[in-house]
Amino acid sequence: MSFLYGIRRMKRRVVQSISFFLHNGYLGFPFTKNLYTGPLKGLCAPGLNCYSCPASLFSCPLGVLQNLLSASRVLNWQVLLGPFLYVLGFFLIFGLTLGRFICGWVCPFGLFQDLIYKIPFFKIRLSLPKRSQKYLKHLMLIGLVFFIPLFLGDEIGYGILGFCKYLCPAGTLEAGYLNIIISSELWDYIGKLFYLKSAILLVFVFFVVIDYRFFCKNVCPLGLIYGLFNKVSFLRLNVNLNRCTHCKACEKICPVGLNPLEEINSVECIRCLNCVKICPHKAIYLEKGIYQNAISSSCSK
Repeated sequence: MSFLYGIRRMKRRVVQSISFFLHNGYLGFPFTKNLYTGPLKGLCAPGLNCYSCPASLFSCPLGVLQNLLSASRVLNWQVLLGPFLYVLGFFLIFGLTLGRFICGWVCPFGLFQDLIYKIPFFKIRLSLPKRSQKYLKHLMLIGLVFFIPLFLGDEIGYGILGFCKYLCPAGTLEAGYLNIIISSELWDYIGKLFYLKSAILLVFVFFVVIDYRFFCKNVCPLGLIYGLFNKVSFLRLNVNLNRCTHCKACEKICPVGLNPLEEINSVECIRCLNCVKICPHKAIYLEKGIYQNAISSSCSK
């Protein structure tokens, strides 16, 4: 069982690695010392991956959403209607098909967290209480992604990209440091905000080293958006209670601290499929189809 589990886990790492290089496939930046600005940059990629990363081929959906809200302060909504419909369609398509499967298998920053969690250090679950988790992530989404771009303007009237400017650790890591490495003259423009974001990044790194996917569980607004689709997405989990022996192997292995029997398809589930792989009786399985119902889950209530 442990050998098969290891093989299947390696499959997830392979998918994550491929996704990382699809998100960051521009290899010309060491020579151009500039960002990729080709036609792919007009498209969103599903994971949390900074637009300003020199290797990035695509845009971050959270960044695009904030930019549109920011621009709505000064531009006519008729001009922005098309881009807004594109972003809305993007979230609907990926949310309804995959849900937080994106977090577990596709997101580059999720892969980064998985890798640094392997650093030898003491491990402990630091997750906030579930209600606090919910409120904090909603605060990040509503406050930083929506409220600040809409209501706090810069000197020329555009809104401020709250999440990107003040918090996003992926942006600090991928865009901030990598741009400084390839363009040393940028050191002259570094200010207090960069040092503040660097400190925030270090705090997140520390917590992720000791608590698996701390950022995903407690902070990430992109994960929250995808998680809202978990119960209705094309790919979702189900439980066959006739096979379940309540051995709790699934609960012990869940990286985000869920009880899959009681919280199947929770907003917090990152669809890593550890519970599916570890279940000795195959009671938990991945079902496909938007018209199927989690019958066994409802029977358990």
